[in-house]
This record gives sequence, structure tokens and C-alpha cells, in this order.
Amino acid sequence: MDGISDVAVGVKRGSDELSMYNSPNSGMSSISDGASNGSDSKKLRVEEAPPSRVLHIRKLPNEASETEVIALGLPFGKVTNILTLKGKNQAFLEMGTEEAAITMINYYTTVTPHIRNIPIFIQYSNHKELKTDAGNQRTQAVLQAVSAVQSGGSPSSDVQDALAAASSPVLRIIIDNMFYPVTLDVLQQIFSKFGTVMKIITFTKNNQFQALLQFSDPVNAQQAKLALDGQNIYNSCCTLRIDFSKLVNLNVKYNNDKSRDYTRPELPAGDGQPSLDTTVAAAFSKDSNSLLGALSPLSAAAAAAAAAGRVALAGQTGSSGVLLVSNLNEEMVTPQSLFTLFGVYGDVQRVKILYNKKDSALIQMSDANQAQLAMSHLNGQKVYGKIIRVTLSKHQTVALPRDGLDDQGLTKDFANSPLHRFKKPGSKNFQNIFPPSATLHLSNIPQDVTEDDLRLLFSNAGGTVKAFKFFQDRKMALIQMSTVEEAIQALIDLHNYNMGGNQHLRVSFSKSTI
Repeated sequence: MDGISDVAVGVKRGSDELSMYNSPNSGMSSISDGASNGSDSKKLRVEEAPPSRVLHIRKLPNEASETEVIALGLPFGKVTNILTLKGKNQAFLEMGTEEAAITMINYYTTVTPHIRNIPIFIQYSNHKELKTDAGNQRTQAVLQAVSAVQSGGSPSSDVQDALAAASSPVLRIIIDNMFYPVTLDVLQQIFSKFGTVMKIITFTKNNQFQALLQFSDPVNAQQAKLALDGQNIYNSCCTLRIDFSKLVNLNVKYNNDKSRDYTRPELPAGDGQPSLDTTVAAAFSKDSNSLLGALSPLSAAAAAAAAAGRVALAGQTGSSGVLLVSNLNEEMVTPQSLFTLFGVYGDVQRVKILYNKKDSALIQMSDANQAQLAMSHLNGQKVYGKIIRVTLSKHQTVALPRDGLDDQGLTKDFANSPLHRFKKPGSKNFQNIFPPSATLHLSNIPQDVTEDDLRLLFSNAGGTVKAFKFFQDRKMALIQMSTVEEAIQALIDLHNYNMGGNQHLRVSFSKSTI
């Protein structure tokens, strides 16, 4: 976030400007009758509001702070305004872009958001922007601190005071229901989304895995605690319990799989401990987001969700890996295009466009985790000019047509496709799962291909190229389209495109901008 010139905060201007619109995803709405917590005593069915960058948050606990409300939106992008209605236990949060708001709503339809262990409700507001007076100093300070954290800057000391209720940069982390191993590297990957992780010490106490983790700044520790406390690392298990430590500085003697000081890669490994390879140590100290360590495939969803800034992907374990996609553009959509798009979030096994309802399709992923991941990232996105809806299907598998029956090529089996991104356990692709974005990451580019060649190729896919940047080795690049929809289109058309010499272009969504 670049400064706060475009951040407006403050109080409501006129009671007629922000009337309460309650239209949660269920289609049922509670009209508050003044009772605490947005009472549900009067029910009214209303239409779901269309996507908006302003989100309406209800059922907030009485003591909820602006900081905690902002923390809900922080992982998904820039927060530009907030208005809390204390007496009604409600708030409005304005995101910088509609895309950020859509990603946030999609995420929270699969993971119930909590503040202070109380479930809350988030939905699109009927307002397209928040009109408030920029007179509220405290809120101004909170948003300024958040903006400094997001831009990687160091907030001023008075701003730190406004944001950090605790002054310690050290968090104590306890992990409940630890059915799968959680490594030091997993913690580093998750917590580094909130700031620079300097040191981690892990240990077992009272038969529980615990860790002490030190950020470079107490504000980052505050943000991480707000966003991650009570979240699950993996599906329905490995729950994070986070408190501030009384320590303000950790003393790490060894760099190994139990403890690490990312600021001192030269430390010894200690007796009988596996050493941290020096090149790995250097990579860690240079770019603390670059490595996830050797994770099991189980953590694919965790890595992806962490990349979106959150950790847990809820979902019923053992639920179906089949998705129902509706509101498709039936003139344009094919099994292959759905395979390519949904293949960004998992290995698509089968696709069936419904014979009697060609704007709908069933997509079978490898497992329920991948289905959940694809749903949280793609529901509400615009594909071929239409906003698609993605839900979990009650079907357990997608049936193939019986032998000899022609279904006009509407069903396709991709089980043996060489294009699956997640076949290899521990593949780097697990760490690079991001929500649809206007910027695409290109790899496997032949040496003789120029920037002009790629700009022309992507313009011909029907979009406008806004920016382009080669990586140093020129085998990879970032290309920015003018909208997310154009980028989705380009990915569908050009992923696996033959660039000549049997070199196929790899395309994925990027978390970076140019």
C-alpha cells in the first residue's frame, strides 16, 4: 500500500447515506431491531447484493476493534476505508478493488470468519463506496499502521502504539489437534505473510508442539495474531493458538530443524542435528518467502491458502471432490478450457458439460481439498464474459458416457493427462497457487523468444498487455493484462502453448504486480 493519501476513514456523514442492507449469502436477512448483535428476530428475504468493494460485516462482538475488522480484509489486498457501527455490532469495510472483495467473500464462504472466537457474517454491501468524514484520528492511525505494514515500511512509533496493544515482537504458538507434522518451515511460510520472520524456536512441552517466533516488528506480530489465532493449518486439524510472549528477543544458538535465526545463516547445526545447507540458509536470509521446505502433498491447500494470506481451508473431511459450475458461457466453454482453468488449483480428472443444461458442468478434482481450493478461488470470477458460480456437488464422481454413446464431446476424461500440475509430491507448484489476478507468471520461455513476441501472442488472445518484465534468466516473465478476466482468458488459451522446438509455455496467476 503506498501511503495513505487515498485512505479515508471516519464517521458516518448522514443517517440516510448508509442505511442497513442485510443480504448474506443464504438469501435470508436479519433486519436489526436495535437489539444487541444484529438480532435475528425479524426475518426478511432479500436479493443477494451484487459484488462490491464495500463489504457489510454483522454480528461483531461488542469489544471488537477496528484493527480486528481490518485484519479480516488485510490478506486479500488494500483496505481503503472502515466504518464501525458500535451500537449495532456492525461494520463496513471498503477494499481497494472489487477483485480483492470478491476473493475475500469467496474465501469466507468456505471458512467461517471469527473475531474473538465469535463467528461473524460478511456479505457484499449495496454501497459501491464508503462516504465518511476523515475526522476520526484513532481510525486514521490504525489504517496508517496497516498501510505501512502492507507496503513493507516501518510504521512510526505513535502509529505502532495505536496498532500494537502488546509491545513484544515474539509470539508463543501452540498447535492443537496435531494429526500431521508441522515443521519450522511451515510456520515460517505462514507467518512471513505478515512481515519479516527473524527467529523461530520449536519445542515440545506437556506433550504439545510449541514454538516461539520473532518478527522484526511488534506490529507484524499483532497482525499475525489477529489473522491467524484459532485458524487450522490443514483441513480440520493443527489449530494455531497464539499469544504474545513475555520475551522480547529470542537467543538462537543453532540453525537446524528445531531452531533457526534467519539473520545469522552462519550458525552451527549443533550436536547430531541435521545442518541447514548454507545455500538454503542464504536463500532464507535473502527472501524469507521463497521456501516452504519439504512439505507433504497434504499441505498443498495450506500453502495455497497461506499464499492468499490465510491458513485454514475448512471443509468437511471426506467431502466430495466434484464441483458443480454454473452460469457458464455455453457458446464458448469446452471441457478443455475448464480443465485448464480449474487445473491451476488441482489435478482435474474428468469434466462433463451437462447435456440438457449446457451452461453448467461437473468437474472432478483429485480430492476434496483441491475442490475446496478451486471453489474458493474461482467462484464469482468472470469467464467468457459471465460471472461463474462454483459449488461442491453431491456427486462423488463424474460418470463417463457408456461405450458407443456419443455425447457430442461434452464429457472428457483427463485422468492420464501429462498436464497435471500437482502430480509430483513436493512440487514447487504447491507453493505458487494464487487467486486469479491480472498479472500472469510465464515460464519455460525459449531463449530466442522476445518481449515483442510474447506481447503479440497475448494481445492476440483478445486482451490488452499493460506491462511486461523478463526475469534475469529470460526463461520466466511477468505479463500484466488490463483486467483479471483478460488474464483468465489468456491463461485458458495459452497455457501449454507450443512455442516451437517442442517447448510449451507454462502460465499461472502471479501474486506480484509489475
